[in-house]
Amino acid sequence: MDSSAVLQKYFGHTAFRPGQERLVTGILSGRDALGIMPTGGGKSICYQVPALLLPGLTLVISPLISLMKDQVAALTAAGVDAAFLNSSQDLEESRAVWSALRRRALRLLYVAPERLENPRFLELVSSLDIPLVAVDEAHCISQWGQDFRPSYLKIADFVAGLPCRPVLAAFTATATAKVQEDIVGQLSLQDPVRVVTGFDRPNLFFDVRRPKNKLTSLMALLSERRGRSGIVYCATRSSVERVCQGLLDFGIPATRYHAGLSEEERRRNQDDFRFDRRTVMVATNAFGMGIDKSNVSFVIHYNMPKNLESYYQEAGRAGRDGEPADCILLYGAGDVVTAKLLMENSSQNEEKRELLQQRDLDRLDVMVGYCKTTDCLRGCLLDYFGQPHSETCGNCGNCKSVFTEVDVTVQAQMILSCVKRVRDKLGYYVGASLLVQVLRGGHSQRIRELELDALPTYGLMKESPSDQVRAILDCLESGGYVFTEQAHSTLRLTQRAGAVLFRGERVTMLAREKPPADEIVGSRRKREQLRQQVPVDSGLLAALKAERYRLAQREGVPAYIVFSNAVLSGMAARMPHSMEEFLEISGVGEKKAARYGEDFLSVIADYEASEAEG
Repeated sequence: MDSSAVLQKYFGHTAFRPGQERLVTGILSGRDALGIMPTGGGKSICYQVPALLLPGLTLVISPLISLMKDQVAALTAAGVDAAFLNSSQDLEESRAVWSALRRRALRLLYVAPERLENPRFLELVSSLDIPLVAVDEAHCISQWGQDFRPSYLKIADFVAGLPCRPVLAAFTATATAKVQEDIVGQLSLQDPVRVVTGFDRPNLFFDVRRPKNKLTSLMALLSERRGRSGIVYCATRSSVERVCQGLLDFGIPATRYHAGLSEEERRRNQDDFRFDRRTVMVATNAFGMGIDKSNVSFVIHYNMPKNLESYYQEAGRAGRDGEPADCILLYGAGDVVTAKLLMENSSQNEEKRELLQQRDLDRLDVMVGYCKTTDCLRGCLLDYFGQPHSETCGNCGNCKSVFTEVDVTVQAQMILSCVKRVRDKLGYYVGASLLVQVLRGGHSQRIRELELDALPTYGLMKESPSDQVRAILDCLESGGYVFTEQAHSTLRLTQRAGAVLFRGERVTMLAREKPPADEIVGSRRKREQLRQQVPVDSGLLAALKAERYRLAQREGVPAYIVFSNAVLSGMAARMPHSMEEFLEISGVGEKKAARYGEDFLSVIADYEASEAEG
């Protein structure tokens, strides 16, 4: 059996996606490999197919328990002998895996990197034939990535200590050029096959919003998406608690996940989300990188992440099945302060603390730039990862919006004058929040203590909403009239400010407006066409989803393990009438066809009969 036959038999695909075949061929020929592929781009196929063709056991190093469970569940459903070893297993489950290993009954074993330091595990695997070690989420090995895990540094030593060096293959979705080189060096990859298929996810819609009230805005977004599965990311545990309770009070079936919960509750809440008992997961980034739930149709960031790598990694958990999905970031000025506090409290290598802190601040600046830009959001993301792209994508909030050029010279003069007068009075610069309060005539205790209410600029913009003042501040910063000093987050004037204050230079900004109603309708229609590139009977699709839910309940697995939404859409579009036709649906392998085929064919036949009668 060759790789194409394995792909068809176990995974139900007639052809490899871009980049997959080259990596598979390289691994089978004995070469190390580095695959940089977007989330949902099929990284796992690149080591799972070789694992089924190579003799012995393929070891997969994966960072999260949730990822291991999902991957093994999917492989087992496809007829592959796979298992995992981790702390979530009870003694009986663990013994069963150890026994299977000794009997050489497994083709793939998933373990966390910490497992590689276990003497008992080392002794066992040293006695086994291991032709391939696959490292998932390989960016975790780099201190220049966003999810550095020191345990990943032990992988190279583990591989070197095996009786016979296996092929070593590393995979990740988000890695800049610097991180890619670090992966190669830290893992000691030998002349690896390198495949970078790009970072673009065309099915994802990106948007940044700056609501006056985040919770109200979030509830409105979720009301539009009732019944759909999604994740809401918050920066802190307290935010998770507050937001989750707010959603529950609003009648949205939400659950929560953060490191402050007990392991038992985290597992229970995660299972509620995986099994669609709760449609919305509110979480910190502890709800980690390996979420393999394919039917997540939206990811909303309640707070801005610390860097674009983290954002793209987290947002990329939407739309893994290829269906259209939304990635929306709710930005507020307080997010920058929160991000800096989190960075200050994070544990870092003392030897490199200053260097890493500067790196974090630089990446935060880029993240803030993404939140404030009026350019194509997809282009901003692809620029960061070094991928060429068109000027506009047509599928992000900025490309869909209407921007009008507005003259804000007078308001700019008020703001710049306020910055100068506060500096002259206090002898130092202050942050944007205090400046906005002064300009809008705020009555806080700090303003009174500093006597800033006596300035001529006090209350000059009291009729302007705070978000409008902040937008003009952002415009002045992007235009180079002011800049934010990183260490203390204070807003300072540049030499260019004098041109506006004293020499009559005009300042204009692009104000974002809601698109006309006909454009909104057109946008929705276009996205619906993307969702249904071939005609799909919605009634049949609903019946197929109901059957999938029944089968998932019967077998105790998440619904997407039975079949993804994309596979069900394929069934509804093609309406197979025989097992041969059923096997032609992309994503239907032989094992799943044998297990579920008759059930779904029966649903299709019954639906056609009822339609004919009606």
